[in-house]
Order: sequence, then C-alpha cells, then structure tokens
Amino acid sequence: MRRCLELARLGAGHVAPNPMVGAVLVFEDRIIGEGYHHRYGGPHAEPDCIDSVSPADKDLIARSTLYVSLEPCAHHGKTPPCADLIVRMGIPRVVIGCRDPFPEVNGKGIERLRAAGINVQVGILEKECVQLNKRFFTFHLQHRPYIVLKWAQTANGLIARDGGRLRISNDITNRLVHKWRSEEASILVGPRTALLDDPALTARLWTGPDPVRLVIDKELQLPSSLQLFDGKVKTIVFNNVKHGVEGHLHYYQLAADTSLIHQVAMALHQLRLQSVLIEGGARLLQSFIDEGYWDEARVITNEQLELSAGLPAPRLLNAHRCLHETLLSDTIRFYEHD
Repeated sequence: MRRCLELARLGAGHVAPNPMVGAVLVFEDRIIGEGYHHRYGGPHAEPDCIDSVSPADKDLIARSTLYVSLEPCAHHGKTPPCADLIVRMGIPRVVIGCRDPFPEVNGKGIERLRAAGINVQVGILEKECVQLNKRFFTFHLQHRPYIVLKWAQTANGLIARDGGRLRISNDITNRLVHKWRSEEASILVGPRTALLDDPALTARLWTGPDPVRLVIDKELQLPSSLQLFDGKVKTIVFNNVKHGVEGHLHYYQLAADTSLIHQVAMALHQLRLQSVLIEGGARLLQSFIDEGYWDEARVITNEQLELSAGLPAPRLLNAHRCLHETLLSDTIRFYEHD
C-alpha cells in the first residue's frame, strides 16, 4: 500500500478534479504490475496497473492480489468502471486503502467486487490514503475547496514595505512556490496585491499546469493592463457589478450583504475547483483566518531581512505547526488548522 501511495503522488497537479490513485498487482509476494492515474480523462490506476503486466505474467493476474489506494470506481465517467474490469480479469483478492467519498462511488465499488465473490479488505493505511487526497475529500465531504494560505515575511514579521512591493523570499523558495501553484486548482489575490505587485500567478518556474487565477475586484477598478488580465490563463473576477463571460475573463457576481469569504468558498465549490492557494494580501489572508476558512498555511520567513516599518503579516488563529524546512535564507513553516 505504501508503494501505491508513492505511485499515486506521481499524478499530483495533473489529475484534478479526480483523486490521485496508485495500484500494485502482487503474485506470491512479487510485484507483477504497477500503475497510477496519470492525467484527468486518462486511464485510472487499476487498468494502468493491469496493462503493465508483462506477457509472461498475464496468466498470473487471476491468481494475484490487487492493492489500490482508493476504492475502485463503479460508474461510467471519462472511463469505464474499474470494478467491472477487476471482476472481468478474475482477480480474486483486492486490498483497498480507503473508500471513495464521491457520491457515484462511495461503497458501490466495494459492493460490486464482493458481489462477484472477490475477497475485499478495506482500511489499510487509511489515514495516509485520505491525507493524500485531502483536497478531494474536503471538496466532497465539506462541500468547499481545500484552502491553503501562503505568505512571505521578514524576520521581524512584516509582509511588505509601506507603499511598495518587497521581494522577500529567495530564488530557490520562489521555485518551490511555483511548484505549489501547479498542485492547486486555483490561486487567489486581493485587489491591492494585484495592483501593487502585478503578479502573473502562473507556475512558469515549474513544469506543472497553471492554476485558475482568481482576483477580488468588487467595483471592477483594476486596470486591464495587469498581467492577471493577459488572457494566458483562465481568470475569474469576483465582483459586485456583473456576472458572465467576456472574452478570456469570467465575472462572478457576489452579494454585497453576505460574507465575502463564505461566498468565494461556495463559488469555488460550484465551479468545481477543489483547492485554492491564497497568496495575498494581508487583509484577505486575515479574513480567511478570522472566519476559519483555511486548512493549512505555509509561512516563509527570510531570517536575514528586517525592515524598520511596513505592513504586519497575518496572525494565525487555531493553528499548530506540523513541520518546517530551511532553504538558504528562508525558513518555511507549515501549519494545520486545529
């Protein structure tokens, strides 16, 4: 099962809104096949694993055990049901990491396998398997996106200098941030960050896909010359004025009398964006923290940089630090929401 998890992670950034899944086929303690879900719309882990079995070992499939990190699907989507394939191949035993919370599956795959007389075991490394797809599980069980907060601060806790842009993190950390971007479905900034920093919000320093860009612009006052509006990546503008699509821009109208944060979270669920990386500014980040809409935070501190004055960094509430790492001048602290 640990090998299934290793394989599943290879699909990070490429399979959403599907979950990452890995599969291993074993005959008498020998792995004869391995597979994972490579990309959205492509074969799932189970057929990828079965197809990897060499011609010399094909006759062993019907005497092997299939390990898979997530319950095999039982419905017709982009691909045929994996549960039907397992039954058809005559695999006698299946070991599953965790159930799939997606309503079209959610136990139906397990039922179909057992109804065919297959020995099914569920819950092996269950916590690790759920953690791997925390975005997928949050989306389907809590009906909102998985929310990651990220900011960089100076050694004395400032996020920007007064009235201007400030580069805080080093080149290696910046590349890591672009990797993070490629792993999330969307990325959000507030109007001040969009105006002062003019960010592209792409994953150009990494090999993965760009997230959908999101910006708060209540009165639609941001200039069209900003990189956010260059048409290179899908961009959604949350505002109080209009709703609809105009060229490469998607306008999502919000109600003025309801919590902005709650509305954005619900809108992302409606738009089937399973995760969002909040990159600023300080006021927007603090609003998500204050309303309890966050799952993890990644705080980058340049230990060699201090300012005499500037904008204070957000203040985390109900958080516990789970790990940290150092990249040259930067310390990155990872927090989870209690």
